Amino acid sequence: MLQRQMPVWASHYPADPCQAEDGRPSATCTLEEGLSPCHLLTVRVIRMKNIRQADVVSQTDCFVSLWLPTASYKRLRTRTISNCRNPEWNETFNFQIQSQVKNVLELSVCDEDTVTPDDHLLTILYDLTKLRFREKTHVKFPLNTEGMEELEVEFLLEESPSPPESLITNGVLVSRQMSCLEVHAESRRQKKKRKMKGLLVTVTESFEHTQRLAPCLQPCHTNPACFHYPKYFLPQVHMEAPKSRWSCKLFCCCARQNSPVCRPLSCLPDSQAVTLPVNENCELHMKATPCSQALDVRLGFSLCQAELEFLQKRRVVVAKALKQVLQLEEDLQADEVPLIAIMATGGGTRSMTSMYGHLLGLQKLNILNCTSYVTGLSGATWTMATLYRDPDWSSKNLEPAILEARRHVVKDKMPALFPDQLLKFKEELQQRKQEGYKVTFTDFWGLLVEACLGDERNECKLSDQRAALCEGQNPLPVYLTINVKDDVSNQDFREWFEFSPYEVGLQKYGAFIPAELFGSEFFMGRLMRRIPESRICYMLGLWSSIFSLNLLDAWNLSHTSEEFFHMWTREKVHDIEDEPLLPEIPKCDANVLDTKVVMPGSWLSNTFRNILTYRAFVSEFNNFLLGLQLHSDYLQNHQFSMWKDTVLDGFPNKLTESMNHLCLLDTAFFVNCSYPPLLRPERKADLIIHLNYCAGSQTKPMKQTCEYCTEQNIPFPKYEVQEKDDNLKECYLMENSQEADTPTVIFFPLINDTFQKYKAPGVERSPEELEQGQVDIYGPKSPYATKELTYTEAAFDKLVKLSEYNILNNKDKLLQALRLAVEKKKRLKSQCPF
Repeated sequence: MLQRQMPVWASHYPADPCQAEDGRPSATCTLEEGLSPCHLLTVRVIRMKNIRQADVVSQTDCFVSLWLPTASYKRLRTRTISNCRNPEWNETFNFQIQSQVKNVLELSVCDEDTVTPDDHLLTILYDLTKLRFREKTHVKFPLNTEGMEELEVEFLLEESPSPPESLITNGVLVSRQMSCLEVHAESRRQKKKRKMKGLLVTVTESFEHTQRLAPCLQPCHTNPACFHYPKYFLPQVHMEAPKSRWSCKLFCCCARQNSPVCRPLSCLPDSQAVTLPVNENCELHMKATPCSQALDVRLGFSLCQAELEFLQKRRVVVAKALKQVLQLEEDLQADEVPLIAIMATGGGTRSMTSMYGHLLGLQKLNILNCTSYVTGLSGATWTMATLYRDPDWSSKNLEPAILEARRHVVKDKMPALFPDQLLKFKEELQQRKQEGYKVTFTDFWGLLVEACLGDERNECKLSDQRAALCEGQNPLPVYLTINVKDDVSNQDFREWFEFSPYEVGLQKYGAFIPAELFGSEFFMGRLMRRIPESRICYMLGLWSSIFSLNLLDAWNLSHTSEEFFHMWTREKVHDIEDEPLLPEIPKCDANVLDTKVVMPGSWLSNTFRNILTYRAFVSEFNNFLLGLQLHSDYLQNHQFSMWKDTVLDGFPNKLTESMNHLCLLDTAFFVNCSYPPLLRPERKADLIIHLNYCAGSQTKPMKQTCEYCTEQNIPFPKYEVQEKDDNLKECYLMENSQEADTPTVIFFPLINDTFQKYKAPGVERSPEELEQGQVDIYGPKSPYATKELTYTEAAFDKLVKLSEYNILNNKDKLLQALRLAVEKKKRLKSQCPF
């Protein structure tokens, strides 16, 4: 029977995270636990015909490499046949595969070189879903139709003698059954004269891989070495005994005693100790036990229970504020309260400063208390993180907080670069490295931001912001970045990655971990090594990692097309699914991937690609998806499909779950907005207040969001701004009343329009005050360029007052948007009373 699974860290969440706010099971929660059979796959690499000549002097020295990462992390290979145009191998390889996992076999044809690295000629990607059970499938892969080049392979899929495997899945990711091998080395006699060398133990397919054990005299050990491995990967344990300096090569017996010992772990009985002799002086005690099925990664698309509880409390605050602002006669019922959010873009110190002004204006209108979320990226996160140090910030007058921010913006930043301060930075970064983090320039940038925006070391962490949410007293902050790959343009691959005080995770995969565990090491959904949570300054550096772009990112920011560069930065992929040489195997469903041949680029194109895609300062964190695998139907999962927007989504072996590290950078390098967390179906924002701070075109982020949502079939209002950037109004209301799931958006571009003549709504400036209304935001001599960290007092005050004015001057439109949201909520309630 399939059951919902609760993570081990969820003890502070009192209810089932798969339940909706009203207590009913959430429609988006598909978390399942159950047994699923494994299959035995036999692959026979037969021959290759008309192979291309890789060397100038001789024919190719050819071998075939096989890689199936869902069955083994090890690459297998055939023997090398030298100087042959039509090599024939007839070699057989066996894999044990899981039927509920997307298994894509990679067959790489290579040319072996003795002096230089082996040449990779091509790779075939073959979806094993095409295979018929208990029937041999003979395939001739056409590699080059002009040269009649082909690879002949035979497949056979049969029952596995192993029992069914226990799986946990949310329909996109699969956590497989894992075991823990406890190993203790015992020395049979004591050596007094010198310390015995450690025993080198390797468990293939395990997370730890290799550890050195110090043999002791006791048969039991209170702290044995542990190896965590997927049980059905058929791992082996390798032991290499310590070699004595007196071991003589003349005596073959000594050589035999010190030869490595290898044993498969599949024969070990669960939870029973087994002794394995290594040599006459040492033996190994081992015990394999199944790991707990409870995961430390939350697999599920619903909101976590802590956030659901927050929304329930916040709804009370919002209902009271809406009644006051809209002057309603009756109290709003719980299901009549709209979800209202603030969405801020990036823009360095400009966005930080302007956001203070916008929030002050919303606070004066009491609209700040009507919001349940505030999302941001880049410089907007500097404002958000600073405000959330105070658990009651939104209920207090924001003017003192603005004065404090002003003090830091106008101060001299040079002391942060003095030698004594840089020495402190160096010592702290060394400490961070010792804790287990991969230190990059982004970490230094975070320390620099902290020094520029504060007076002292800030010990606060992201999880500490829960104190500002415990009673629903403030809107919930969500910070946004994108996950990318080192050697790929973010136009080809990027994934939304969100941070909240409760959880961080990837909404595309439905995988989340508690905020305090971000950066720790995970494997197959279990916590392997806990690393201390980062101070908030490192998060600020990550969220505003303006130095992480590569040359291709820079090109994308200034142009609308990168087709020329794709000739050099993408591998050549040929779809050979419809080639006549392939057997006519009916596709089961849309989840079956086409057979592809990937041709690596030339030396010149690879060099050019490395130059264009190289990121010197990208943030890298331990990947908490490591070891998890994609479900066989992941492509058809509604939640995955909603965010399926990159070239690599159809290449499961290259997606995030196979990477050791997450590569995170500023979202502004793709789209300068933080909409995605609010567009998740689980949150369903009814009204979004768009606060824009980007440089250049003020409408570009809105246009890009509209285009993105249209392509992804995500409910979003159509782009309706008709004016050009140099003639924009202060506020635009965008709605689609015909579609229930489409949020209303009220858009505030950062412009200076009527503020030039009015110092407050309806209050004209005197001739002496006209200069205060001249705010040069984007001109060539503007003091608000994104690169600027320091403003004058006058420049700071002008930008704050401009932002506040633009909110106050559009009070009527804001109230109209609030009324529309309330009316729409009531209308939906009447249409669906249950």
